[in-house]
Amino acid sequence: MAAGAGHDVVEAAQLGPDPGDRTLLRFAHDEHRILITMDADFGELIHLHDQPHAGLMRLPDVPVPERIALMAELISRYRPALEERAIVTVRGGRLRISHQPS
Repeated sequence: MAAGAGHDVVEAAQLGPDPGDRTLLRFAHDEHRILITMDADFGELIHLHDQPHAGLMRLPDVPVPERIALMAELISRYRPALEERAIVTVRGGRLRISHQPS
């Protein structure tokens, strides 16, 4: 997502060679950033290993040409939920929003 769209974006590659899932999740949490990923491991880290996060958007099977437009729509539509640390997953054309217990 381009900065011209009004979003402050940091790509994982900017943090150096493959910092690892836990490091990426910690960085996003510490910087109050929503983590956008195609990787299913982040949901496991959050739900099974109780890793803190600042919101997660998972797009595991969304084709590349559709990702940017879909991300813009999801951020716009579900911003309040994401700001409350929701996990938004789009898979198989279906949308799921889950919240961690407080």
